[in-house]
Amino acid sequence: MGAEKLSMDIKQRVPIFLKEHGRTLLGMFLLAMVVHDILGAHGFLAMRRTQNEIQRVRRDIDRLNSENSELGDQVKALKSDRHLIEKIAREELQQAKPGEIIIRIPQSQQTPADSSAKP
Repeated sequence: MGAEKLSMDIKQRVPIFLKEHGRTLLGMFLLAMVVHDILGAHGFLAMRRTQNEIQRVRRDIDRLNSENSELGDQVKALKSDRHLIEKIAREELQQAKPGEIIIRIPQSQQTPADSSAKP
């Protein structure tokens, strides 16, 4: 008989508790949902971070594609442009045409390239 009375007592208390504190519980639940939607792992702030990261990666891809295109053009020029090949051979490899003489000036004796210097 004691268990039945306890069971009836709980059945009567639950509706009374919900009636007294239902709005508070609902408000707390809604507040928790809003906080989760904003700060959660898949919330608004995480979405903004992800969108910013996507934009940054797209900019990097565009920059790298542009750089890749420029390098491809340079490769084509190095394979086919005789004047560019000759320029590189003369400047970087210090080669000369037959009959030419290369005179090297030590770095310490070179004058700095000054825009106000007269030729």
